[in-house]
Amino acid sequence: MKCPSLAGPAVALVVALLPGCATAPGLAVFDTGSQVELRSYQSRLLPGSDREQFLRVVIGTMQDLGFVIDKADAALGTVTGTKLAGYEVRMTVTVQPQGRAQFMVRANAQSKPKPTAAAVAIEEPGPYQDFFAALEKALFLAAH
Repeated sequence: MKCPSLAGPAVALVVALLPGCATAPGLAVFDTGSQVELRSYQSRLLPGSDREQFLRVVIGTMQDLGFVIDKADAALGTVTGTKLAGYEVRMTVTVQPQGRAQFMVRANAQSKPKPTAAAVAIEEPGPYQDFFAALEKALFLAAH
């Protein structure tokens, strides 16, 4: 006795569903352009050799900009702070060594327009440019 084959109907079903999975023409599956641009705002390669001292300067810079430090972890190289200015801004700064005399610094900020609202990533360059300008000035002053 032969078992009925389900291969024919299964193949027909898969073929019928495939057009629904196709992407629209010209739509990139991995649209990394905006993420690369965002990362360029958020990251800087800055001079320094002492990670703990560098983190202290990051903390001081964030405090000068009105952030209250929520958490600092020297082992991970991260500092997280919150700023209240009519709305909440939360920023995490990560410091990773790059060679002997440089650090890759990446800032990631989110805002909450209302206490009950969900946090939204800040994707405009302005806040990041302001942070890095203040950090570079603080690093210069700390070095001299």
